[in-house]
Amino acid sequence: MPRPAADAVPASRPPLTRQLVAAVRALLVLTVVLGVAYPLAVTGVAQVAFRDQAEGSLVEADGRVVGSRLLGQAFADADGDVLPQWFQPRPSAAGDGYDPTASSASNLGPESPDLLALVEERRAAAAADGVDPAQVPPDALTASGSGLDPDISPEYARQQAARVARERGLDVEQVRRLVEAHVQGREAGFLGEPRVNVLELNVALTELGS
Repeated sequence: MPRPAADAVPASRPPLTRQLVAAVRALLVLTVVLGVAYPLAVTGVAQVAFRDQAEGSLVEADGRVVGSRLLGQAFADADGDVLPQWFQPRPSAAGDGYDPTASSASNLGPESPDLLALVEERRAAAAADGVDPAQVPPDALTASGSGLDPDISPEYARQQAARVARERGLDVEQVRRLVEAHVQGREAGFLGEPRVNVLELNVALTELGS
């Protein structure tokens, strides 16, 4: 009778040192490719094809950087009081207001007494500029989710035109034309809502004089 086949001899495992060398080699290669080469390639393409965005979408006035068109900022004095000669952004609950290191909403519910008080306070401030309280747009009354929204609705910008013109001694129609020139439409014609970038509008406002 045939003899049964002998059990196969298991292959010997590579020494631990060989495994460690292979692991370290893979780590070094992946570090160079993904940690150095890839970021440098992406940065290079961004600097060539999208330099403005890669640099932070900065806005300059009189040869100096005054902010980013992607981040809202306060137009107020050192005490936090609103400067009426400027178009005002949407209210902010980020830190003490427009703090990029503390981006957040107020987290106040729709029935919160604090939120209702803030809304009525902001509505009264808009009405003081001669605006019908019932016509004040929502972005003038409530903060955005980030607290750093750089844009406001065209309606809110238009309602501020008379106050800004009065404070600066400008013709109100001239200021209104400036607002309309800065209304941006929906992305690709159907995404989002029309908007006005507050920083860019205020920079253009300085060119009209004061």
